[in-house]
Amino acid sequence: MKLDQITFTRFLAAISIVIYHYGKELFFYTNDDISFLFKKANIGVSYFYILSGFIMVIVYGNKPKIKILEYYKNRIARVYPMYIVALILLLLLKKIFPLKTIFFNVLVIQAWIPGIATSLNYPGWSIAVEVLFYLIFPFLLIYFYKKKSFIVISTAIISIWILSQIFMNWFIQSDWYDGYPSKSHDFAYYFPLMHLNEFLLGNLSGLLFLRKFKPKNYDLHIILITIIFFLLLKFSTLEFHNGLMGIIFAPLIIVISANTGLITKIFSKKIFVYLGEVSFAIYILQYPINIFTTKFLNFISYKPSDLVFFGIYITILTISSIMSFELIEKPSRNYIKNF
Repeated sequence: MKLDQITFTRFLAAISIVIYHYGKELFFYTNDDISFLFKKANIGVSYFYILSGFIMVIVYGNKPKIKILEYYKNRIARVYPMYIVALILLLLLKKIFPLKTIFFNVLVIQAWIPGIATSLNYPGWSIAVEVLFYLIFPFLLIYFYKKKSFIVISTAIISIWILSQIFMNWFIQSDWYDGYPSKSHDFAYYFPLMHLNEFLLGNLSGLLFLRKFKPKNYDLHIILITIIFFLLLKFSTLEFHNGLMGIIFAPLIIVISANTGLITKIFSKKIFVYLGEVSFAIYILQYPINIFTTKFLNFISYKPSDLVFFGIYITILTISSIMSFELIEKPSRNYIKNF
């Protein structure tokens, strides 16, 4: 099943995260009318996890059998080559070689170790979380989703999601939490098991989509859900980072995927689908390209304003991501799949 319209949403989430990290001096943050969108844009990672769980079920849910080794090979091909390229680029730019930290990052297990979760190429922590999802999904599909009733599955997943949100919002307000930066912060925000509820919610959304939703015009639903999303971001003080926004993201992903209206026609334009395909490179390269942009402008003795710097940075990031997608990500993905 091909869902081109959902691909562009990956780009929207990725670029929002980039603005969250590097746009703090710009009107994105200073303009009260839109700043609420970007001050909490780190929840874009939560969207990635829910979407990942959803897509996994869409791709494999109706297959009579999943070839586990082939599945793992495809998952490695999807993320690891660009992940390693970004890590190497960062090491070359920073010229630091902490062997222990490099070891954990190469193995993509840094998120399991509070204190080094965001070491080196810090967006890579989320890939360490994604690896957990990749590892467990075949077993969830074979031994749970295909053997249990939808009521049992939904009850279990919703219960896990509720308990996770209660624990998260309690923990960050307790004496155990020392704020950022700290090991307790790494545990709360980056530890893989703290994000499992998001992937499972995505799985549940995929199962619901396959069972209940037929293609039709859901434009109005998408608009209404988006308005509620904006209102929650603007007026709520709850912590949405670890899956609480799933109450919005999950239904939004479902209706966008089932939609046949104008929004889908726009999101399915080739340029938007392509940006969605390039979004992983944008996300994983954002830190090394930011360092490169800074070093390059210092080298040519050019000191632009914050807005001009950001424009130059986004331009270099986009071009680098497209080149990496075409020259590294796609070829390496095909090579590994055919190996």
